[in-house]
Amino acid sequence: MKKLFKDILDIGDVKGIMLFSFGGKLVYKEFLAPLTEEPESKEWWPLFITSLEGIREADLVYEKGRLYLRKTDIGYLLILMGIFAPIAMVRLNCDILLPSLKQKKFRNYTGI
Repeated sequence: MKKLFKDILDIGDVKGIMLFSFGGKLVYKEFLAPLTEEPESKEWWPLFITSLEGIREADLVYEKGRLYLRKTDIGYLLILMGIFAPIAMVRLNCDILLPSLKQKKFRNYTGI
């Protein structure tokens, strides 16, 4: 899985990636720096992910960072970035990544 996301993680100011099933189960995560709290410990992830129904992509901009959300065939991809990450490059790499995710087998994860 790490190879699939390498190009995105190599983009400047990208901090990490999280891939969720449509049911809100965390399928994959990788961060370039340690977090203060583990993301899968959040009980509200399933509610957040199910609330995204119908959204193809979103770019959420905050004071000190950004979240880019992208719908895939297996769930939602969340990319955590700093404010200076080149969003056009992130989008392009997601476009390239989506066919590879479709072909990848995720038999070990429920809710996909």
